[in-house]
Amino acid sequence: MRQERDSLGSMPIPADAYWGIHTARALENFPITRRALSNHPNLVIALAMVKQAAARANREIGVLDPVKAEIIDEVCQEIIDGRLHEQFVLGVLQGGAGTSTNMSANEIIANRGLELMGRAKGDYEHLHPIDDVNRSQSTNDVYPTAIKLAMVFSTRSLLIEHALLSDAFAAKAREFAHVLKVGRTQLQDAVPMTLGQEFRGFATTMREDHDRLSETIPWLNEINMGATAIGTGITADPRYAESVRRHLSAISGYEMITAPDLIEATSDAGIFMTLSGTLKRAAVKLSKICNDLRLLSSGPQAGLGEINLPPRQAGSSIMPGKVNPVIPEVVNQVAFSIIGADATVTAAAEAGQLQLNAFEPVIATSIMQSLAWMSNACRTLRLNCVDGITANTERLAAMVDSSVGIVTALTPYIGYQASAALAYEALSGSSSIRQLVVERGLMEADMVARVLSPERLSGVVPATGAIALPMVPPED
Repeated sequence: MRQERDSLGSMPIPADAYWGIHTARALENFPITRRALSNHPNLVIALAMVKQAAARANREIGVLDPVKAEIIDEVCQEIIDGRLHEQFVLGVLQGGAGTSTNMSANEIIANRGLELMGRAKGDYEHLHPIDDVNRSQSTNDVYPTAIKLAMVFSTRSLLIEHALLSDAFAAKAREFAHVLKVGRTQLQDAVPMTLGQEFRGFATTMREDHDRLSETIPWLNEINMGATAIGTGITADPRYAESVRRHLSAISGYEMITAPDLIEATSDAGIFMTLSGTLKRAAVKLSKICNDLRLLSSGPQAGLGEINLPPRQAGSSIMPGKVNPVIPEVVNQVAFSIIGADATVTAAAEAGQLQLNAFEPVIATSIMQSLAWMSNACRTLRLNCVDGITANTERLAAMVDSSVGIVTALTPYIGYQASAALAYEALSGSSSIRQLVVERGLMEADMVARVLSPERLSGVVPATGAIALPMVPPED
């Protein structure tokens, strides 16, 4: 053990720990989630990038010794490359607006830097966590900048998986392009369509959400570095904000923009609500798609049974042979969690007071978890479900042939009233719509076949042009 001291006294710290006394106090104070910051590698990397950019900026403007700046830079690069992540032991949920996270990062960087300098951990006279690593900074600009950058990384990862899933639905749309089926509204039979059209709809709605999620990234790139405590820039050189912005842009690969009003930016949580709400929209719509997949595959004998989902595991400990739609079900549950997380983000954003929102840690963990779970959900839905979906073509064809919904296509020719009468007669008897309309002399068989062809029923070929009205003889 080694002893470290702060303004509250001294504490023993494990000799091999890179974190120090501020981390130790937070470990005692916040035994809440038992889920460490290291579980969010993008956040750890983003913190290191912010600290690296700050060190470079401080060296550039001459407020930090070049040797110390170089050591801090080197340690931050190690963290960016994946080292020392296990040292980020604090729970994600904590009081203090993220101060414990910032202090812990400072300590880890300082102690690893001391090690590189040939010094003992805790020998802060030679490299100090706050005076050196945290120079020109405050938690109140470091933490929101880091979580925004982490959210950019995670959103980018989600967009990749989201696009792949959309492409998988589009591939199925092409595969099922000529498979005719009965459409449904309010769970009742409606007019025909193709299974390809249904899956194309899934792909299209996902592409719309992909665009909306992409639009949040430029807003996440607006940062408040240089604001320090409340946005006035106290303790920071006037040249620092622009320098750190430029360096962070180069390090991260994203063009960062300094907020025009640093006081407003330090207290504002609007972008987090925007991202969370957009993510909820995408999750809800994906959940609806999963509901459809479960309905379409229901049965397989006593349900709709229109499609087959890949069998992934035994579905019952008592009913042999039962297979459940477990992949869509888990995606549904991810969506439910994201809906709840959005409510948490909304409440936390509203609860901010005056110059700072103290609840950014719960905002950060809620959104970071949602982004990670949504990415994983898209991946498992694609690989373990959508790619292996097959169509029950014979069952689909039989349902279309017996459906009274096709009578809608005849209304331009025989009228709504006659069509409705045929529908009721078909439902109560054993004859099909095709048979009845010919038997009643309402249309010729070849005309019925043309109007009720799959291409016309599904709208692939326009069903009608201008409808010729019967000629009425002129009055005498």
